[in-house]
Amino acid sequence: MKRVALLSLLIFTITTTVFAQESNNDEAYYALIDTVKNIKGKRLKEVNVASYPQKNPVNIGKAGIKSMDLPQATAIISSAVLTNQQTNSLTDILKNTNGVYIMGTTGGYQEEIASRGFPLSSSNTFKNGIRYFNGMSIETSGLEKVELLKGSAALLFGNVAAGGILNLVTKKPKNELGGEIGFRYGSFNTIKPTFDIYNSIGKNKNMSFRINGSFEKGNSFRDFVHSERSYINPSFLIKLSDKTELLLEADYIKDNRTPDFGAGIYNYEILDLPRNRFLGVSWGYYNSKQTLATATLTHELSKNWSLNFINSIRFYETDLFSNTRPNPVIGGNITANGDWTRSIQRTENKDDYFIQQTDLKGTFATGKINHQFLFGYDVESFKTYTTAYQNFINYDVINIFNDYNPTLEPLIPTLNKNTLTSTPINRFGVYIQDLARLSDKFKLLAGIRYSYQDTKNEVLSYASNSTSISTNYDGAFSPRLGLIFQPSENYSVFASYSNSFEINTGQDALGNALKPSLIDQYEIGIKTKILKDRLFINLTGYQITNENFYQQSLNNGNTYSYIKVLAGEVQSQGIELDIVSNPFKGLSLIAGYSFNETKYIKSSYFIEGSQLKYNPKNTANFNINYNFEGRKLNGLSVGLINTYFGTRYAGRPTRVQIANDSRKLIYVPDYFQIDATMAYAYSNWTIRAKISNLLNELNYNIHDDNSLNPIAPRNYSITLTYDF
Repeated sequence: MKRVALLSLLIFTITTTVFAQESNNDEAYYALIDTVKNIKGKRLKEVNVASYPQKNPVNIGKAGIKSMDLPQATAIISSAVLTNQQTNSLTDILKNTNGVYIMGTTGGYQEEIASRGFPLSSSNTFKNGIRYFNGMSIETSGLEKVELLKGSAALLFGNVAAGGILNLVTKKPKNELGGEIGFRYGSFNTIKPTFDIYNSIGKNKNMSFRINGSFEKGNSFRDFVHSERSYINPSFLIKLSDKTELLLEADYIKDNRTPDFGAGIYNYEILDLPRNRFLGVSWGYYNSKQTLATATLTHELSKNWSLNFINSIRFYETDLFSNTRPNPVIGGNITANGDWTRSIQRTENKDDYFIQQTDLKGTFATGKINHQFLFGYDVESFKTYTTAYQNFINYDVINIFNDYNPTLEPLIPTLNKNTLTSTPINRFGVYIQDLARLSDKFKLLAGIRYSYQDTKNEVLSYASNSTSISTNYDGAFSPRLGLIFQPSENYSVFASYSNSFEINTGQDALGNALKPSLIDQYEIGIKTKILKDRLFINLTGYQITNENFYQQSLNNGNTYSYIKVLAGEVQSQGIELDIVSNPFKGLSLIAGYSFNETKYIKSSYFIEGSQLKYNPKNTANFNINYNFEGRKLNGLSVGLINTYFGTRYAGRPTRVQIANDSRKLIYVPDYFQIDATMAYAYSNWTIRAKISNLLNELNYNIHDDNSLNPIAPRNYSITLTYDF
């Protein structure tokens, strides 16, 4: 029944685009309007119109190649979409994408991203082109847009997973006075004041600034779970000359919340527990903070050539102190009657990161062949420190079938330090890429990168005062080749191949350094833009093969995340369909479908042909927003956000080398979720309302063999903003 409903919505997309042929032809309605002025120079009210600029290049692509010329699937989620949908989390944002999704919510304090069957770690998550730590909550109020570059991005960024990269683009300075203040109130006593202000500095307006921030505090639908988050994002743009600009940006977030590992599974079966039941310790915490500072110097060498120079530093700290997840090694198993003997854990992480990146890009011609050229290099340095404490065993015994009573908790235990793992990483990469226009219809994209990385892993044991050290030096070339055929400017057919090189940090159970992963990717697709850029349809097919796929070892009860096992060779195959349309004035449609199958094709550890856990085979979305214009309903907008998340598996794959292995996968059913939005703007005021999970669907994010988090039940938020 869910699939029938979704199919009918997709059919509606096509019919509305047909209707668009007889609708208003004013193309101004189909561009993103941030600020407009009348002829007297007076600022008019900011207008959000239906916009999804698929034809524009993604900044994360570095070379400025337009989407139609890139042999790769891309997506841009504009500020209009973020505003209309009242996004407040990464989960909300990814409801507009296919093949990129939230695969888990470990402890309820992070949103774990995956794309095309592969997890996207912090190496694949960027903010303004700089790697960003995604092991904590991500604030969305400061975002201007979100970019997705699916598939291989190794040529541009080196050590990244195969599924793609996500780039969060923050709001930029403007040289006129303006801004917004707002206040949001929502379910579970959640409050969130926000502010955003920008202006120029000086009479000549050669300097401008912008500063925005937010504070959010609230409870949860889970008992005894609380959160508090502070965020600030200042930026300055300095015009040094007619050809040179300096952009200074800072980004700071502090997030404190109660860890919640769920624990609603027995013998690899999901238990029917109340959605609000909390089974952690009420005093537990996950405190995290992150600071990012970036200086970007852009210089126009000539009409056709420019130089981009970036220096950036990033720091993050996390401190987890809570109960452990249930497991047979250290966390304590849950018995058939629901008794659980709990243990306590603590882990601290710190990371210092630095990057220096230079890009030279431009256009030139050799005879009749036009070139769009990119040359660059980057130098990166990571210093990560992880302090693991000795677990406190047998803290207490609770029964998961009873409501949790925090007054019965014993005193908070004192834990001793167990190990300190230091992982300094130095990385260097140099790359060159050229998009050559061979004729009016054929283009060729070719490039290659060389990456070198040295990784040192030091593990200090406090008990024995001894240190084990492993060092790894790796280097490899990552080529890329793509052919584009464009029978007209509105159609593009492409095929591409890339080979990437991924460093695997950590060590095996014997203390040996891990082998690097070599990844082959093939991608074919069709991109279309028709009806005067009101309709974009992209269809993509791909195959990704990782010959050395490592996963965290579970033999130690998740205590040492740096110990990993070689799972074998993994292959991901799939198709993606994306439809974006502004069929007529005021209406915006975003729809799509993704099929993916990621499985072990060669493995001596897991069953060959078995599917990787957490990855749904099918995902789909159909999102619609309509802005009314007329005397009676002017200023009113309504929207629906429809998402389908297919069946997937969690738990632990069966090991082939262990007879009658007790491990097995957990079947997680599919679900269909609807969110509804409404907004009304009058003068400088706007009131927005949102109901999430309108049908009160019940489903789960599972992140271990006995640990899960239910998705939030039906909830609401109301936001009042004032623009100036």
